[in-house]
Amino acid sequence: MIHNADIEPKDISQPLKRDPLMKILVCIKQVPDMESKFKIDAAGIWYDTSDLAWRMNEYDEYGVEQAVQLKEQTGGDLTVLCIGSDRVKETMKKALAMGCDRGAHIDDAAYFSKDPFEIAGIIAEYAKDKSFDAIFTGMQSQDRGSAQVGVLVAEMLNIPSITTVVEFSCEGTAFKVKRELEGGVKALVSVSAPALFTCQLGLNTPRYPTLPNIMKAKKKELLTIAVQDLLKVDAKMETTSMQLPEKKGGGLILEGDIGELADKLIAILKEKTGVLAR
Repeated sequence: MIHNADIEPKDISQPLKRDPLMKILVCIKQVPDMESKFKIDAAGIWYDTSDLAWRMNEYDEYGVEQAVQLKEQTGGDLTVLCIGSDRVKETMKKALAMGCDRGAHIDDAAYFSKDPFEIAGIIAEYAKDKSFDAIFTGMQSQDRGSAQVGVLVAEMLNIPSITTVVEFSCEGTAFKVKRELEGGVKALVSVSAPALFTCQLGLNTPRYPTLPNIMKAKKKELLTIAVQDLLKVDAKMETTSMQLPEKKGGGLILEGDIGELADKLIAILKEKTGVLAR
C-alpha cells in the first residue's frame, strides 16, 4: 500500500457493518483500439479522438471477468463504473452483458485531462459510503499506462490493495491471490474484505457476451452521475505537451565470418559514431 501525506483516508476507528450480501465494484475504462493510427490533438496534450475505434481496456476485461466469477460464486451484487462521455456507455453495456448487475456512468467529457489522482478521487468518492467488499480494476490502462489509479483508490478508502493479480480465489470474506513479481515470480497473498485488486493479463479467460445476455443488458440500470458531484480532489500533475515518438532508422545486420565481422563493426563505429576515433 502506498502512503501520501496529501491523501486523507476515511475514519475507520469504528468497525464497518458489512452487508451479508457481498458487494463488488469493477472499474473499467474505454480506450481506442491500439491498432488505430494516432494523431496528437490540436491542443497538443492528448491524442485526437476522432475517427478512432473504441473498446474496453484489455486489463479491465480480466477485472470484469473476475468480478463476475466472484458474484456467481457468492451470489453477490456487482456494479460496473466507468468515467467518460456518453460514448463509454457502449463499453459499459458489454460489462453488463458479461454479468454486471448495474452501471454507474460518471459523465465527464474531459476525463482525459484528469491525472490519476483525480480519477482515483472520483472513484473513491463514489465508493466511500457503499461498503464494497471487493473492488477490481485493471493493472493499468492501455493509453495512459500509469498503473496508479487502483492503488490510489485503495489508499483513499483506507483498504488493502493487491496489485498484478494473476490468480484469485475466495472463501467467505477471505481472499487468496497470487500476484506477479519481477522475473515471473509469483507471491501468495491472503487478505480479508474489504480489499482492492488490480488485474494482470492472463488472470482468467474473459467470456464473450451471449445474445440473450446482450438483450438483458439493455434493461439493466445504467445510472449517470455528473463528475462535478464526485470530484473533491485537485490534480497533482499536469500534461503540458505531447509528441509522437521520433522516427529512427532501422538497424544494420552484419553477416559473414566472425573475424571479418569484428573488423566491419570497428570500421562502422569509427565512421558513424566516432567512438573509436583517435
